[in-house]
Amino acid sequence: MIITRPREWERVRAQLADLGATRVFITGCGQCATVANTGGETEVLEAKERLESEGLVVTGWSVGEVACHSGGERLEVRKHAGEIESADAVLVLACGAGVQTMADATSKPVTPGLESVFLGNVVRHGVFEERCQMCGDCVLDRTAGICPVTTCPKGLLNGPCGGMWNGMCEVVTDRECTHVLIRRRLAEQGRAAKAEPLPPKDYSKKLKPGRVDIRAAHRASKSGDAS
Repeated sequence: MIITRPREWERVRAQLADLGATRVFITGCGQCATVANTGGETEVLEAKERLESEGLVVTGWSVGEVACHSGGERLEVRKHAGEIESADAVLVLACGAGVQTMADATSKPVTPGLESVFLGNVVRHGVFEERCQMCGDCVLDRTAGICPVTTCPKGLLNGPCGGMWNGMCEVVTDRECTHVLIRRRLAEQGRAAKAEPLPPKDYSKKLKPGRVDIRAAHRASKSGDAS
């Protein structure tokens, strides 16, 4: 899930002021931002109360099922067409993808209320850890399921830095070095002797902006089967 944190309120207010917005519609996300307690119904209503206490008019609010779903956001815009039309701007409490999806769905100025921080694993309720950078060149098959690109603060691929001491990370000092963890797990799985150095990352595999058309791939596959 995408982990977000609230943007500084002074910055949010400055964004609205720059837009000349005195009437605001607020929208959140029923998935990631709700789980992260940054853009669910509770947080949307808190933002509503805060804006109103500062003299702005909140024309309405919504929390759709998932903010980054284009069809879903267009549906939310249709459901709240009058409220959005009477607003000067839309404040989005969702990740950057959700903000852009809303911007595509309405002609009103859209402004973010959150910061997108990382793609997070849910460790337990309310605790998230960054373990993947979606680099497009995965090495987890070689590193016993532990990503050195992400979990090593220096992004080192092939062993610890010179600052590692007694197996502990130099940067995050209360955590074991990623490469110590990798070597231990490889040893436990009987794979350490076969481990070879990893080649440099091929960052050309991380294309920006990314796009995947599953339907086109499926049609191409069906066409190949038919022939």
